[in-house]
Amino acid sequence: MPNPTYPIYPAYSKILLAVDGSDSARCATQEALAFARLAQAHLHAVYVVHKWGLAPYSGYYDPDALGRVLNEDGRLTLDAVRRTMNAHDVRLSVEICETDGKSDSIAECLQRCAKLQDADLIVMGTHGRHGVSRAVLGSVAEGVLRISSCPVLVVRA
Repeated sequence: MPNPTYPIYPAYSKILLAVDGSDSARCATQEALAFARLAQAHLHAVYVVHKWGLAPYSGYYDPDALGRVLNEDGRLTLDAVRRTMNAHDVRLSVEICETDGKSDSIAECLQRCAKLQDADLIVMGTHGRHGVSRAVLGSVAEGVLRISSCPVLVVRA
């Protein structure tokens, strides 16, 4: 029987939810919702714009135009998270963050956001790629796991 002086779950008061509009991010949203309700925590949803993410061999493009499109996608994605959390009375704030240029990564941007928000937990989805596709595309979840200063819950769709 657990000692009544210790909680049976860690005390998460601030949860950072990383979203990107994918199916795995929608599953992560449901897990973050469950944790936030259980712990009566504040949820901070973040969408990262990485307009430098296209490979240099993919042709010419305007990073500013891509940034505008990605910001709009982020706004729509965060609106969906807001509707979900409002339906369940979860305290929520949202943010669109941009990476700091070509050398910055989404994982590093998420880590900075987690530190600024003083997050106790990061919840994010993963696409579950492996092999060549993971090597070529990289893994944001793996990057966050490697550098995170707080626990990370990775949810697979």
